[in-house]
Amino acid sequence: MAEPNKLHIIDNLSNQEFLEKHSSPARVGLVGASHFFDIGIKRAQRAVNPKKLDSQWSHAFLFQGRRLDEYEWIMESDVDIAGRNVRFGVQENRISKYFDEKTYPIIAVLDFNLNEEQVQTVLRAGLTLIAQQWKYSIKELLGTLVALPSRRLRSRPNLFQKEQSLYCSAFVQHLYLKINYDFAPDTHEKNTSPEHIFQTLLPHTTYLLKKDL
Repeated sequence: MAEPNKLHIIDNLSNQEFLEKHSSPARVGLVGASHFFDIGIKRAQRAVNPKKLDSQWSHAFLFQGRRLDEYEWIMESDVDIAGRNVRFGVQENRISKYFDEKTYPIIAVLDFNLNEEQVQTVLRAGLTLIAQQWKYSIKELLGTLVALPSRRLRSRPNLFQKEQSLYCSAFVQHLYLKINYDFAPDTHEKNTSPEHIFQTLLPHTTYLLKKDL
């Protein structure tokens, strides 16, 4: 019989302390943001929450590791707006993006205990999509939100599937499929939600930062 997955709940660290402590290459990060759009995403995931409650999660990303600038970096598919600059797709960012505790009041880091070859495979796949400038697809996200209540629909290709595009959690699933890790075998890659990743039965340890228990 397989060992149950481990959950470590932490409530005495800042976002920065938590992320710097638990980030490691190819680990998966989940955040629950407080923006209006994120609240809608969390509500739509009720269908795949075992208790049929709003999900805690609205975004997923992948840790890349510490680089020459001495910062921890992540890779993700996101819409990033900074002044006049807009990045709409797969991109790299410092983890400081998620240090704001008001905007991101809950964070999880999932460790699947990958070996070095698996880590390198996942990271290479992510860097390839960054180089190829894969886009973030709001249409595919809407397709997933439509499909989530139906087991039949979410097992099929995304209703609004596009070439070279992935939203956040589909991006993470795409990379993990390179090492044959399927977070939700009954769900198509492009219908994978952050809640699917959090609920996965694949062996892993979860570090959960949540201040208000």
